[in-house]
Amino acid sequence: MRSSVLLVCLIGACSNTPDEPSTMPPAPSKHPAAAPPTVAIETPQGEINVTVEVVATRPKIERGLMFREHLPPDGGMLFLMGGETDHTFYMRNTLIPLDMIFITKDMIIAGIVERAEPRTEDLRSVGVPSSFVLEVNGGWTAAHQVKPGAKVRFLRVTPSP
Repeated sequence: MRSSVLLVCLIGACSNTPDEPSTMPPAPSKHPAAAPPTVAIETPQGEINVTVEVVATRPKIERGLMFREHLPPDGGMLFLMGGETDHTFYMRNTLIPLDMIFITKDMIIAGIVERAEPRTEDLRSVGVPSSFVLEVNGGWTAAHQVKPGAKVRFLRVTPSP
């Protein structure tokens, strides 16, 4: 009898109660988080990556980065424009300065609008056809020496619903 009481006490002492959180680390997830969509851009220092939010529908393209107060340092928004033409953008209701990188269907930077002033309706374009536009923080392209003619690659980019 005495050994069974001792065994019950030992088992009870080793178990966790709701008031005592486990000190064991959680089991690793069987499904690691998927890597985000990324645009890789050729620069003189090597390829640099921008983590992007992808937009492809007319309403999402028209809204873009309006009303956002912050963009991560190496983050951006990639616009899948649905056709190659001389696209124009404005900054009405956009609160942060942006660089706009216009990309051809052949994945070459056609041109860049640097430090587009926020909260204006001035139209901005590069005067040549493009199929995609990548918006990043104002000054980002100069800081990374990104120039027209640079090659671009998309990684895990699919249109958003």
